[in-house]
Amino acid sequence: MNNINDKKFDLVMPAAKKLILENDIDANIMQGTGKDGRITKGDVLLFLKSLGSSQKTIDNKYQEENLKINENRKGSTMDIIVPTLGESIVEATVSKWLKNEGEYVEVDEPVVELETDKVTLEVPAPISGLIGSIIAAEGETVEVGQNIGALDPNGKKSSNDKPKAKDNNDKEEKQLETKDTKTSSTETDTKKDDAVKLPSNDEEIVPMSRLRQAIANRLKSAQNTAAILTTYNEVDMTALMKIRSTYQPNFEKKFGIKLGYMSFFVKACINALKVYPAVNAEIRDNNIVYKNYYNIGVAVGTPEGLVVPVLKNAENMDFPEIEKTIVNFGKQAREGNLTIQDMSNGTFTISNGGVYGSMLSSPILNPPQSGILGMHNIQKRAVVIDDKVEIRSMMYLALSYDHRIIDGREAVSFLVNVKENLEDPQRMLIGV
Repeated sequence: MNNINDKKFDLVMPAAKKLILENDIDANIMQGTGKDGRITKGDVLLFLKSLGSSQKTIDNKYQEENLKINENRKGSTMDIIVPTLGESIVEATVSKWLKNEGEYVEVDEPVVELETDKVTLEVPAPISGLIGSIIAAEGETVEVGQNIGALDPNGKKSSNDKPKAKDNNDKEEKQLETKDTKTSSTETDTKKDDAVKLPSNDEEIVPMSRLRQAIANRLKSAQNTAAILTTYNEVDMTALMKIRSTYQPNFEKKFGIKLGYMSFFVKACINALKVYPAVNAEIRDNNIVYKNYYNIGVAVGTPEGLVVPVLKNAENMDFPEIEKTIVNFGKQAREGNLTIQDMSNGTFTISNGGVYGSMLSSPILNPPQSGILGMHNIQKRAVVIDDKVEIRSMMYLALSYDHRIIDGREAVSFLVNVKENLEDPQRMLIGV
């Protein structure tokens, strides 16, 4: 029924292709939810389920998983399904089960934590009931639409639920302690807390998280794809710092938040992007896409890695709104509560290495964006002003850009425009 040379079949992911061939399904009648309409294993499983297919039509792995479900089911049960994870994201890793088998959960109570290439998210219980079975173990890769567990709605809440979970944890800890004391010098693969320690204890091997893998892949992809070039300049922050210190008390009193530097930089960049639209554009296939909206990404460092939440339509935000949104993003990032929507559709990024003490660096592009501004720390330096040497508060700026669509003249002029806006903040108020 399927021709492996069909164009439609090229959009089928490998795991899904295996299922399609085994079950003789016509890929042309299926709707893919993956990137660019690709058909995932989850799409095939849902398609088979919609046809009322017996479990014998599913590959051996899922036969075993469904048998586990049936063995644990008593009456009608509800499957725990991997939800839609966001645009272009088709799989995730089971990071942590928040509930144990046999434990009671309320509807919408988080039961499992999934880690994707971009964020960590919690999957809530679709109904109240007992965790009947856990199919996908921690560390296992799962796809959108895949069944990873089952809930028994007929199960009753027991007063022993919480102590039982604690007892399980205590048993696991004791087992780990016993295992550690029995470990011999010949064992080389002792695993504890996702780290493999070699006998010499001179090295420690820690598996990369999905977020760290995604960051690595995206950064390397940016280097391999874009013609990245960086131009530098320096900005005199003296006037801006004076304005900030003058209005800081009233600003904080009125809006309940401090006036930071980032809102000035966001405004300065938007003004410059309007003058040099190529810096806000992207390459899509063989076309240049110019964007008449300004979604400014703000790089935020977390223990898990760098994330870039986006100020959507920042051109319509005032200073208090920008500051509040950035503070909220920082809090969400530290707590791991950023959503995929928070980090999508950015058109330009600002990265502040100055908070870590960086004096000068070359930021790397956040694809498919074509420009990123690097901020650095502020230092007092001797500079010549009107033929006189003065001590001024200076910051180095760096603009990395995709030379495929942004010429050097545009990049340098853009950075000079940002510099002028920051050195004379009143310019941003009157739009000159």
